[in-house]
Amino acid sequence: MLDAAVELLAGEDAYVVGGTVRDELLGREIVDLDIACREPQQAARAYADAAGGAAFPLSATHGGWRVALDDGRTVDFTPLDGTIEDDLATRDFTINAIARPLAGGPEYVDPFGGRDDLEAKLVRAVAADVFERDPLRLLRAVRFEDELGFAMERRTERLAAEQAGLVTRPAGERTLEVLRKLSVAGWHRLDGLGLLEPLGGSLDLADRAGAVDSADYRLVVFLQEAVGLLPVSRELRRYAVALLRSRAPGGSSAREIHRFRRQTEPWALEALAFHGRLDLAATLEQARASDPAEPLLRGDELGVAPGPEIGKLIELIAEERAAGTISTREEALELVRRHAR
Repeated sequence: MLDAAVELLAGEDAYVVGGTVRDELLGREIVDLDIACREPQQAARAYADAAGGAAFPLSATHGGWRVALDDGRTVDFTPLDGTIEDDLATRDFTINAIARPLAGGPEYVDPFGGRDDLEAKLVRAVAADVFERDPLRLLRAVRFEDELGFAMERRTERLAAEQAGLVTRPAGERTLEVLRKLSVAGWHRLDGLGLLEPLGGSLDLADRAGAVDSADYRLVVFLQEAVGLLPVSRELRRYAVALLRSRAPGGSSAREIHRFRRQTEPWALEALAFHGRLDLAATLEQARASDPAEPLLRGDELGVAPGPEIGKLIELIAEERAAGTISTREEALELVRRHAR
């Protein structure tokens, strides 16, 4: 990935920057590449042609371009309008404001002491206005703490808490992307800095947050109804509704478990965790394992005129079968005769 960029930009003023350099210095796997150069559009198109990826603009305002590769990795080309030091001064945190020449060489460009902060495991703002220039950086600061095991430098932490009200300004897509990367501890950190409440979230259900290791689950636990304010996928919206609208089982009976599953499948186990009732997990799994391969009756076998009543009768049969009150086709037909209008 890097060799192709070196070849394409040979002899040009170009630098590896941002998270790529940070992760190199930390010895982490390099997944995405970030390059600052004079002609990002031209470089991106040439790289895409050479590597078989797709090039597209990241921002009409800032002039950045991205190449999406077939393996899921990305290469970003951002404009280098002045000196590399000028470029680094616009970045968010010192650990992301380190550059090295793309062509190689031993010298890092590190005007803000980012390598020292990497050693000290600190997230330090490059300037006092970093959050005002891009409020998403409030969430990114927490993400870097969470992901890298770092801590915010005191002045940066104070700035984040003072400007927490800005957290609602970024586009929902950008906010969602960062929130999905947070662990349970990261969500708690948001709350400690005053960032969670403006997003509509709370720690009301935080004691259940660790029960399921899932970004979607954590979003629902910490944001609850406010999940709907973000541009989530249709599937995630269905998932959130299933958990939020469900009621915990009133007991462990087959009937109660069946009703709960009807509300929440295929996420019944996550819903149990959401309600703090994982003590019923084994019972629910047993019910799943006991699901019959075929229904006792199909809708066209009920002898009832087409309409919404068919669905109600089919569900009645399924519930009584799960509860053990009926087990044969004849018993199901008799149940229908008693309840059909």
